[in-house]
Amino acid sequence: MKSKTPSESRTVTTDLILPSETNHLNHLFGGALLAKMDRAAYITARRHSRRIAVTASVNHVAFNTAIPLGSVVTIEANVSRAFTTSMEVFIDVFIEDRISGERTKANEAIYTFVAVDDTMTPVKVPEITPETELEKSRYEAALRRKQLSLVLAGKMKPQEAVELKSIFEIE
Repeated sequence: MKSKTPSESRTVTTDLILPSETNHLNHLFGGALLAKMDRAAYITARRHSRRIAVTASVNHVAFNTAIPLGSVVTIEANVSRAFTTSMEVFIDVFIEDRISGERTKANEAIYTFVAVDDTMTPVKVPEITPETELEKSRYEAALRRKQLSLVLAGKMKPQEAVELKSIFEIE
């Protein structure tokens, strides 16, 4: 199976925040943003694997900046690392300044998807070959995030988490 670059499956969506998506403070509901991110991440995972992709976990979400009514929001999703049947998808959310057009990063999230066949059996996915410094950094960190998730879920013993041990200099 041929390795792919993150740019081959990148998904970029742009949307306008409408009143029906906002709370009483006129900011985008967190759940509405999660749904938008999940859709972009799914498209990215499907493009990468060329299979049905199911959300396995939402590993991290940071609601750093409230997104006001009327904002133009751009969501960029990239596969940061592919494992045997799973893919980590890193999502960046930007708000566009309505006067200057300058984009500011507002939020981010990390989702994990598993590629499956028609019987919902996990299938292998292509590896990722990162190109940019950001892609390389996210690629390397993805293994540590996966090991941490496995340790916390009781699916890996802490002493087996080699990548985590190297961070903490544990023998």
